[in-house]
Amino acid sequence: MADCMNKGEFSFSLCKEERAGFVTPVYFWGLPDIVVRFVRQLNLTALHRNFIYHVVTFGTTTGQAHYMMQELLKRKGLWLDAKYNVRMVDVWTPIFDVSDHGKCLRKTEEAEKSIAKIAERAVARKAGNFDYLRLPYWLAHWYYLTYENQRKTKNFHVMKDRCVGCNRCARLCPEQAIECKDGFPVWTREKCTLCLKCLHHCPRFAIQYGRRTARHGQFVHPGEAAKQTV
Repeated sequence: MADCMNKGEFSFSLCKEERAGFVTPVYFWGLPDIVVRFVRQLNLTALHRNFIYHVVTFGTTTGQAHYMMQELLKRKGLWLDAKYNVRMVDVWTPIFDVSDHGKCLRKTEEAEKSIAKIAERAVARKAGNFDYLRLPYWLAHWYYLTYENQRKTKNFHVMKDRCVGCNRCARLCPEQAIECKDGFPVWTREKCTLCLKCLHHCPRFAIQYGRRTARHGQFVHPGEAAKQTV
């Protein structure tokens, strides 16, 4: 989605009976801002008995992420045939501690098993609502309202004694919200989608959000980490 947003690509033509899947994380018990903006601009054409599904990755609860996706798609005359969940490591480190990498890797292994099962269901066009950890709408909506303030980039800061000016944070930012000036990262937008990719991928753990992330550690999926070392 981030690549499509940056390239301005929002129109896709589906082959007969082709499956269309959306895979998104849960942010503040709802959808990330970049996902909302992408789906609002999305244009799917040549639809004919296509199986449409949504997979959410989450740490504690799915909130109302599936409901939000359905509401966005409904405006385009589309409907979710299936709603799937994958529990993963919760990397929202302003709250959650990921410093125990052994524990995180065990959760990741379990997530891989869930992904394999979901892939089988999607291929078999297994319809249904498999969202077993959603919250009441009023509660999820209340918490989601706090997202706007939390995603202000002023909440980030750089530990300059650690930063080596590698520019990885700027390269990886899906919102292109970071630039390196005088050898240090600077956020050039008031808000970002708040993926924390800059924080977790920083090789020196120089980027922090708020006051707790320094002691809560970093975690990146081993496969993604390997890509960054190539």
